[in-house]
Amino acid sequence: MKNYTELLVEDKKQKVKFVETLKIAEGVECDVYIFPDDASKDLAIVRIVKGSKSPRQKVIDGERTLQIYVSGEGKLVVEKPDESRKIYQTPVEKTVEVKIGEIMQWFAKSDLVYYEICYPPYKDGRYINLPE
Repeated sequence: MKNYTELLVEDKKQKVKFVETLKIAEGVECDVYIFPDDASKDLAIVRIVKGSKSPRQKVIDGERTLQIYVSGEGKLVVEKPDESRKIYQTPVEKTVEVKIGEIMQWFAKSDLVYYEICYPPYKDGRYINLPE
C-alpha cells in the first residue's frame, strides 16, 4: 500500500487522503481515499492477486461508478440487464462506467490494479454481491 497525497484522476491531478485498507475477498484488497477538495466522490485503489477475481457485483445505487485500469494483466467483464456482456481486456484504454443494473467483475491473470471512483461516495448497499 502506498499512501498517496495526489493522483491523476479523470485527466486531472487531484488531492487525495488515505482512509483505510479493506480486504474485499480472498486475494482482493482496496485502499480507500477521499478527495478533500471534492466531497462528491471517493476512490478505491483495488489490488487483485494473480489468479484471483473481484466479487461479482451488481450496481444498485449511486450516480456514477467508474472503473479505471492501472496495471497488470486480466479483464473486466460487465454484464448488461439484457444479459449481453462486454469484456474489456487489459490494458483498458479508457474509463469504463458501470451503470445501475449492470454487473461487474475483474479477473487477474497477473497481479492487477484498478481505480474505482464512486459518485456520490461509496456506502453499503451500493452493490449486491452475486453468486458466480
